[in-house]
Amino acid sequence: MSGEDRRPRGPDARGSGARSRVGLLFAFVALAAAVATLLALRGGDEEPGRSLGATSTRSSPSTASRREPTRPPARVPAGAPGAHRAPDEAVPILMYHVINEPPPGTAQPELWVSRSDLAAQVTMLARRGFHGVTLQQVYDAWHAGGRLPAKPIVLSFDDGYHSDFTNALPVLRRQGWPGVLNLQVDLVKTDLPPPEVRALIEAGWEVDAHTFTHPDLTTLDAAQLRREVAGSRQALRRMFGVPVNFFCYPAGRYDARVVAAVRAAGYLGATTTEPGLAAPGQPSFALKRIRVNGSDGVEGLEESLRSAGALG
Repeated sequence: MSGEDRRPRGPDARGSGARSRVGLLFAFVALAAAVATLLALRGGDEEPGRSLGATSTRSSPSTASRREPTRPPARVPAGAPGAHRAPDEAVPILMYHVINEPPPGTAQPELWVSRSDLAAQVTMLARRGFHGVTLQQVYDAWHAGGRLPAKPIVLSFDDGYHSDFTNALPVLRRQGWPGVLNLQVDLVKTDLPPPEVRALIEAGWEVDAHTFTHPDLTTLDAAQLRREVAGSRQALRRMFGVPVNFFCYPAGRYDARVVAAVRAAGYLGATTTEPGLAAPGQPSFALKRIRVNGSDGVEGLEESLRSAGALG
């Protein structure tokens, strides 16, 4: 023991020792009373998991599970218990464009899906057991030992419209799902400004490249092709500090020369407009998608998924 902890010795030690014994007796009685009170409180109606004088209102896992049944989360993260590796599993990638009501006389009304239709479609997908994931998660499960939740599905949004922020983001956020934004760089100046793109990223969305100007890539010379493919990736990485690991062909137009340019730019893969499920057996630079049209609604999307083999 240290010098400060030594008891006094000598003629006064006996008297102080007696007083000490009396003090210890009173302390023991007080401690016993406190223990009894605490046990009574724990057995009564106090909030479970709280101790006397505690400021936290968080319940312990055991008491919380007794109070109400455990509910599965709306979204199963890829690393959560029950998630699995899926190196051979085909995955549906949905293709959306504008999430809004089409204005009268618009040239391509089928590219417009209303917010209410998107919400109903996401609700249907969740009820059927699907879980939204990013394209990066799918690629990692196929090629890098990553994990996916049961029945993964990718919701991709082409071009980059204000409605991705105002309408798609709230719908997916309620379900706890990410989206994949195939972003045309020039639309950052006019339709989807940087603060809105950053809000999507913060909500877990993936940003991938969709060129600068949405040209037919098969018609470009080498310098133009390099700018639209490699340059768009560099611009998005610089603007938003994200990997931009995947490319989306404008209007689905590509050939061997375009694929070579996409590979040379460092992308891991690319998505097309060819209908069907994306699968690891396909070329990574020709991944299929399922187009969602404005007239589809819930039943039309179910039929598209069924035709592709994603629904029984």
